[in-house]
Order: sequence, then structure tokens, then C-alpha cells
Amino acid sequence: MNPALLPRALTVLLMALVIALSPASAQTRLDKVSFGTNWVAEAEHGGFFQAVADGTYAKYGLDVTIVPGGPNDNNRMLLIAGKLDFFMAANTLMSFDAVANNVPVVTVAAIFQKDPQVLLTHPESKITKLEDLKPLTLFVSKEGISSYFQWLKSEYGFSEEKVRPYTFNPQPFLANKQSAMQGYVTSEPYAIEKSAGFKPGIILLADYGFNSYSTLIETRRDLIDKRPDLVQRFVDASVKGWYHYLYGDNRAANAMIRKLNPEMTDELIAYSIARMREYGIVDSGDSLRDGIGAMTDARMASFFDKMVRARVVRPDIDYRKAYTLRFVNKGVGVDERPKN
Repeated sequence: MNPALLPRALTVLLMALVIALSPASAQTRLDKVSFGTNWVAEAEHGGFFQAVADGTYAKYGLDVTIVPGGPNDNNRMLLIAGKLDFFMAANTLMSFDAVANNVPVVTVAAIFQKDPQVLLTHPESKITKLEDLKPLTLFVSKEGISSYFQWLKSEYGFSEEKVRPYTFNPQPFLANKQSAMQGYVTSEPYAIEKSAGFKPGIILLADYGFNSYSTLIETRRDLIDKRPDLVQRFVDASVKGWYHYLYGDNRAANAMIRKLNPEMTDELIAYSIARMREYGIVDSGDSLRDGIGAMTDARMASFFDKMVRARVVRPDIDYRKAYTLRFVNKGVGVDERPKN
């Protein structure tokens, strides 16, 4: 080599070494985040798996581990104990209950604009609206009695005399054509079709005023205070994941779901996604303008008032501590919704 070129070569070598060791390189490291769901992997969690599978979380600087729940797991307790960073809560009633019991968690996004709770009927009963259910025998779970059924009593005058225990076995419903059974719009109608060979009537409670949010993202107050940027990135990436899952190529996410839960067949996953789209479970109402995950003060107040009237929650709790709008309503991902 020409000796005159040595200084330049050394300079280039030193610059490359500096770049390799610089903080900019360190910035490519992803923040490790753990997210616990409230049930085994299923299509109703699909957007979160999508954000892992298609690299959306990574694009937001996150290395996310999804920890599935189940009948013997309590991921919310792990969140409270600091073992998880985020948790998927079932509905707004859980948020109100956290305030009532001084649990230091806050809802930062509502992925489902509509609670998927339904009552299913036999075609022979010719039920077309919620009020038509009053004369029927109603199979309702213990949790349902203490929540949405109290709303049915206070808002629509339903009677507990017509209620029978629902044990997640459809046989009593199938044996009684003048009955209705609780379920989720994304799963139980499919199960009835497969086992009994008929399409049940579907009454979605959200379409009659049961305006709870569902599939909420919760985190601890201390994480919001100490790392708001991390919370924002997790919310935004999760929202993007849900757009991709509903409207894009979701095969990789579904493969992850099937691996964790073999009972989720391709047919059931496709059914669940179709129902989420058809009924606007994820993307409807305020989310059409403000993006998936949207929440509003007015709707929180409305649902709180209904639950107070139904005597499900105490009137003296400060429900506004249950959530924050700081991380939502920014229109993230709305440009990815199909235009047609």
C-alpha cells in the first residue's frame, strides 16, 4: 500500500470501530415487554399475535412475549406483582372493580368497541329483538348473573325467575326450544352449528345498550409514570397489529395461535374473524375516526351510570381513575383500513 494512504485507511478503520461501538448501535436493542392474556390463545387475541408475527412490535422497538392465560392462571395478579408489563382485561367492569378495590392498574386502550356477549336462540322461537327473550328460559352463568343480567333487569325488566344455571354445556339449551343461552358471538354460535346442525339466532347485547368496552389493555400506574413512551409504543403497535390481523395477511399469527391452542382450527379462526368484522366488534363507532383502541369519557360515564342503576358497581367510586385517554384516539392505523 502506498504509505501516503495509510493515514486515510486508519481514519476509515477508526470511524468504523467508533460507529460499531456507539450508542446508536445500542439503540437497536429492543425493550423486552411481557403481555398476559386472560384466556388460552384464540382468534379474539389475534391482533396481538399478529404484531409479534409480522414484526410490528419490533418496528416499535419492542421484544414482546405473550403469556396466554387459562382456567388455572391469573395473569392480572402477575401484572400487579410486576411480573408482567401489560394485561388483557375482559371488560370495563374489571376496570371499575380495580378502582373499588384500590388495585393500581389503569386501562390504556380498548381493543373491542363492542363486548361480544350474546344470547343465542332457536330458529323456531323466531326471536328478532332483545325484548322478545323475556318469556324464554335463559341459561346464564354465575358471572353473567352478577353483571350483564343485572343490566337486563334494570334496563329491560327481565326476571331472574326465568334464569337457569349455564355451565358451559349447551345440551340444556339444545333440549329446550323455548330457551336462550349466553355465549360470545365469535365462538358459541359456531359450536352450536357444528354440534346441532342449525344456525342459532344471535342477540348481541352491545347493540341494545350494553356499552362496555372489551379486550382492554391494562398496565400499572407506576409503568405509566416511569415509562410513558414504552406504554405508547405498546399501544400503537398493538393497534397496528389488529388492523393487520383483521384486514391483512394473518396466516403467521394464526399459526402461532394454533401452536399454542390446537383446538383453534382454521375453520373456527376464520369464523371468529368473520364475526368480529360483521358485528364491528373491534372496528366500529369511535374507532372509525380515532383508531382501534379508542375510548371516550362520555361512554365510560354512560356505562358507569348503567352499572350503578343495575347495582353492579357502587356509586361512590371514582370511575375516572380506571382509565386514561392519554395513549389512544390518535388515529393510529386508520389509513390501513380498506377503503371499500
